[in-house]
Amino acid sequence: MVLANWDVRGYSRAMQIRRLPDTLVNQIAAGEVVERPSAALKELIENAIDAGASQIGVRLMGGGRDLIEVTDNGCGMAPADLSLALERHATSKLPEDLLVDGSISSVETLGFRGEALPSIASVARLTIESRVRGADSGQNQGWSRMVDHGVLLSDGPAALPPGTRVRVEDLFGKVPARRKFLRSDRSEYAACLDAVRRLAMARADVGFTLHHQGRQSLSVQAGQDQVSRVAALTSAELLDNSVAVAMEREGLRLGGVASVPTYNRGLSDQQYLFVNGRPVRDKLLIGAVRGAYADMLARDRHAVVALFLDLPPEDVDVNVHPAKTEVRFVDPARVRGSIVSALRQALDSVGFRAVQRPSADAMAAWQAEPVAPDPQNSFFAAPLAGYSAHPSPSGHYQSRPNGGGHFTVPAANAVHEAFAPLYGRAEEADAAPPDAAQHPLGIARGQVAATYIVAEAADGLVLVDQHAAHERLVLERMRVAAEGQGGPMPSQRLLLPEVVELDEPDCDRLEARLEELAEWGVEVERFGPTAMLVRAIPAVLAKGDTGALVADIAADLAEMGAMVRMKERIDLVAATMACHGSVRAGRVLSVAEMNALLREMEVTPRSGQCNHGRPTWVKLALTDVEKLFGRK
Repeated sequence: MVLANWDVRGYSRAMQIRRLPDTLVNQIAAGEVVERPSAALKELIENAIDAGASQIGVRLMGGGRDLIEVTDNGCGMAPADLSLALERHATSKLPEDLLVDGSISSVETLGFRGEALPSIASVARLTIESRVRGADSGQNQGWSRMVDHGVLLSDGPAALPPGTRVRVEDLFGKVPARRKFLRSDRSEYAACLDAVRRLAMARADVGFTLHHQGRQSLSVQAGQDQVSRVAALTSAELLDNSVAVAMEREGLRLGGVASVPTYNRGLSDQQYLFVNGRPVRDKLLIGAVRGAYADMLARDRHAVVALFLDLPPEDVDVNVHPAKTEVRFVDPARVRGSIVSALRQALDSVGFRAVQRPSADAMAAWQAEPVAPDPQNSFFAAPLAGYSAHPSPSGHYQSRPNGGGHFTVPAANAVHEAFAPLYGRAEEADAAPPDAAQHPLGIARGQVAATYIVAEAADGLVLVDQHAAHERLVLERMRVAAEGQGGPMPSQRLLLPEVVELDEPDCDRLEARLEELAEWGVEVERFGPTAMLVRAIPAVLAKGDTGALVADIAADLAEMGAMVRMKERIDLVAATMACHGSVRAGRVLSVAEMNALLREMEVTPRSGQCNHGRPTWVKLALTDVEKLFGRK
């Protein structure tokens, strides 16, 4: 077959179809598989894990551009397999029955495409050394093969312990168009570190070490439990500010840890999601996490989570993209609903817990600093009436009343008597009431700036933001009332039905879920090929934009096959209503009202944070108070 091709002058010329050489094919494939050093590193570590390694060591130079070296103690490869491993679409990870069946719906390994090694070898200098585990130690059974940008340089024996060592040098060295798009060494190293961290988190049974420029930057031991591995790779603070997530339902199992809402970040870089042990960056899972925290975090804040989702291999498609970081679920609505439900149940157990991490700047303001007295206003600027400004050699202040004889008064007594009528006398404070130990948030003692409740607990002082706390309490009451009534969501019928114009596929999706929509208080019907007639909407959204609501529902059905934003929009409106209906800052409360607020917080789920993710209370331990005054 001959195709016409137009040159730059506009003339057509015949061009014969021909096969591309393997080197060029591999370079094209490398554009998808190996876009940067971290992608190559990820593929090599996945190979080591699939080889059964229990210890994996990584060395980097120049952020991975100059050198990537991965050493493992896995099963190793024989010389014949080593040669075959560098051929395109050659793999040992698909079992024989799948090869016969022609299906890859039940992949249980991290790799399976057979593209990574030949792709890397086509854009770098690749050296593979491997020795089969269990080979005769008296014989040199290791083998080495070096390929430089697709050209074989050497192939021969090598001495090394059982396992495999892969070196990738001068990545994109002969592909300047690709190399110039790489970022700085520091940025590339950060991406490599993230890739190692995610894979190490996925396999707590494997030990990992990472060295960059000769300096060790990561080391975790094999055999850790999942929670300890997550904490070791993120922050030790996460252990004290997180809840365990555990759920099993209809063959779907979810585990991991999730931060309390007040322990959040401005970036989502510490959201680690795994499907069947595979690190993924899936939109559906990210959306599920966001939905679970919808009314507990501000829009620009993100929770810290590490979630491990396990489900039958046939229920998930991992062959979506060559990078294998995206997956597709057979039943996405069930997966998303299960994640949201499990996270919310775990967060409900938090109760009134909140992150007790006061601002460093705020705490620094408590530090005692010497204050220079004002000569005009300071009490000490002038001597006490009848006394000289300087003590005598004996340490007593002197006076000459009426210019007569001398007498002395101890300085301490003079100060004490002078201050007594102005400031009162110090008295011993009463002991904490006996029931303070029974209430974690303590007993109300007063109010500051008509905004913050000061309570005394058995082990410290508690400050409560009365508006933020009551805002959460009102929202939870609204939820309980809505769940207690049962049946469909209350709806508000429109005086005049509204016609919403949509694409025909969107109308088809809405028409297929009319009954589900009615349960949420949305009554719609088909009104021509590209329009829907809206007769009623949820009562709590009565003042909202009807057209935008229906369009968002259609978009959710197209993206995930489930009504997602409907519930989130209702929660958002309910949170706004709770904010306007709660105790405002600046309102003076009685002691009884303050204590009632504290007691309700102690029994209300998620009362440790307001509807925007800010803490509703903080505690200053007695030991910290003593440190402020130099007692400890």
